[in-house]
Amino acid sequence: MVSIKSAIPTGDSLDGNDIDHWLASFSNSRGEEELNRLREACGLVLEADRSGESGTNGLPLEQIFSVADTLLRMELDWETPVAALLHPLQSVAPVDNERLERLFGSGVTRMVEDMLRLGSLSLERAHAEQLQQSESEHSENVRRMMLSIADDIRVVLIVLAERLHLMRELKHEPPKLREREARETQEIYAPLANRLGIWQIKWELEDLSLRYLHPGEYREIARQLDGRRADREQFIGSVIELLQQQFREAGVEAEVTGRPKHIYSIWRKMKRKAVDIDQIFDLRAVRVLVDTLADCYAALGVVHGIWRHIPGEFDDYIATPKPNMYRSIHTAVIGPDDKTLEIQIRTHEMHQHSELGVAAHWRYKESSRADAEFERRIILMRSWLEAKGEGDGAGDFTDDLRAGFDDRQIYVFSPNGKVVELPRGATPVDFAYAIHSSVGHRCRGARINGSIAPLAQPLKSGQTVEILTGKQEGPSRDWLSPHLGYLKTSRARNRVRHWFKHQDYAEHLNIGRASLEREITRLSVARPDLEKAAERFNFQKPDDLLAAIGRGDVSPVQVAGMGASRKPVEPATGETPLPARQRNRKTHSGRGAGEVVVEGVGDLLTHMARCCKPVPYDDIVGFITRGRGVTVHRRDCSVIGHLQEEERLRLVEVVWAQQTAEASYPVDIRVVASDRKGLLRDISSIFTNDEVDVIGVNTQSDHKMDRASMRFTIEIKDMHQLSRLLDKIAQLPNVNDVRRQA
Repeated sequence: MVSIKSAIPTGDSLDGNDIDHWLASFSNSRGEEELNRLREACGLVLEADRSGESGTNGLPLEQIFSVADTLLRMELDWETPVAALLHPLQSVAPVDNERLERLFGSGVTRMVEDMLRLGSLSLERAHAEQLQQSESEHSENVRRMMLSIADDIRVVLIVLAERLHLMRELKHEPPKLREREARETQEIYAPLANRLGIWQIKWELEDLSLRYLHPGEYREIARQLDGRRADREQFIGSVIELLQQQFREAGVEAEVTGRPKHIYSIWRKMKRKAVDIDQIFDLRAVRVLVDTLADCYAALGVVHGIWRHIPGEFDDYIATPKPNMYRSIHTAVIGPDDKTLEIQIRTHEMHQHSELGVAAHWRYKESSRADAEFERRIILMRSWLEAKGEGDGAGDFTDDLRAGFDDRQIYVFSPNGKVVELPRGATPVDFAYAIHSSVGHRCRGARINGSIAPLAQPLKSGQTVEILTGKQEGPSRDWLSPHLGYLKTSRARNRVRHWFKHQDYAEHLNIGRASLEREITRLSVARPDLEKAAERFNFQKPDDLLAAIGRGDVSPVQVAGMGASRKPVEPATGETPLPARQRNRKTHSGRGAGEVVVEGVGDLLTHMARCCKPVPYDDIVGFITRGRGVTVHRRDCSVIGHLQEEERLRLVEVVWAQQTAEASYPVDIRVVASDRKGLLRDISSIFTNDEVDVIGVNTQSDHKMDRASMRFTIEIKDMHQLSRLLDKIAQLPNVNDVRRQA
């Protein structure tokens, strides 16, 4: 077991001399500037402890300095131990962030903030049956959540160092607490250290966990091991020296390393193979790294020439790789003093794959589910740990690492401690459906970290979400509107659609008819031909189409927009109809010069009428002007309706051409609302966020009626954008009505 170094400051009356004595032990590996930064951070810790008012968050000074000592011995940059020293203060005796950044820089400040976020989380393991979630799944999600919250890998290293100190001191705690903390360490923290390749912390955490969870088996294995760990390390050292000499004589370029098997690994293998310790042949292991495949077998020949191999304990994973593509030669021999010894032989490339090929290594070891994005993050972190000792380049790599993180998943808590994995951008409604479909259907509100929050508010990793439910199931149809942002996950969206689909057909029919009527009125478009619309959407009759709108399977905007494809409206009695040939409308492809094509005529100047402001794909008609080409009106425009008989002879058939990406069209929107401060600002922000140009505004306020009437002239691209804007404005507080101005 690794013991705490005596140089760590201890006692109740520490001063600067104690700190200097401790830091002096690192003078060979640390520059004077780094030591001064550490000394300054230690001064803040001592100052907070002496104040007596808020102290150091109830943590013994020995623990704070022990964690920093562990990180310093990992040869990390000075910022990491400084953040470990300071973050316990921030919970109870906070140092102003500006001062913190001025003293130690933005890197330390960010790490301290991340540590506070992690510290606020309850990582207690919830009862698997209560959560309807296996302990392994819960632990996996906690690990993922920790890595998701920690934007800086160094924060995770601080967490692991703190856990290591906790486990070292756990022997002084009551048995129930020891068992709980040991199990949490075994299930969450040791596997996390394994994935990051921090082997020394991993081994010690595993051994300490076994010591508290299975004390009898731990002591028995320790007793049966022939000699102390130091003796085994000495044995491995002599083996390495002998092998290096033999390889040199044989002309094989090889790098030989080794470490004795730790107790937890021995115990786990005994359980897996159901054997006694006498049948474990890799209590002592040596690894040989060579340059080429041929050298692997040459090294194997040297090894078997020195010692006799044990029958049945030879595996050639180079010729036959494991399913996870792990490649290496494993052989067990009777080594010096008749002690068994395992030797692994592989090339540097194979070793790189073994160490950093996370998808092929730790998932195989832990039987965990695949997640390419999570594996990518782990590989980046492992790469940083490999690069941390390379001088200035390691600092640059840290910035690249942070920039390379683009979390696609978030991890949030339920009130009883269940960790739920969701895609980035997920909302409380998504969370409700992730818990259970019934919870989603009955969702009426949400609390995030104890505060009421909007149902469309995106969640962040580490938040605790509580769903407020009603007695009756009844999701809102607004949840299916993509531009309102209530749903991110396809699971939740499908559940909502499924609920509406299985309601009464007649109810869906009425809802669909009302939704379509509302959309036609809001968008101020001509009524579509429902027979043709049903045929286009593959429904047998219009009622089926309306029911599909009611269920949420078809957007009412899509159907309302088909009003442009219906036949021209017949003129009123006494009016001259358009020539029949002009009503035979065809599909046209514009050449980019304009957005409207005059039937039978090419390259004729057209412009949109200011009175009705048609947009794609309104039902339109052209009016031949004197000297200004053709003015394009909506067919239901009042100007067209009031034309004299002789003027109607100048009407021509026009159709929309293929719309260019840059095309935009003016349209009037009328908003009626209860007057309040900030209303115009809120509406303008919607236009700004959707990158919509406002080219005209007219507002009127009736103070007696407490009513505001606003008219906006905006430029849009199509009906879908218009519908999206109308929906968003309608969601604003105090807005009573919003529609396109006819």
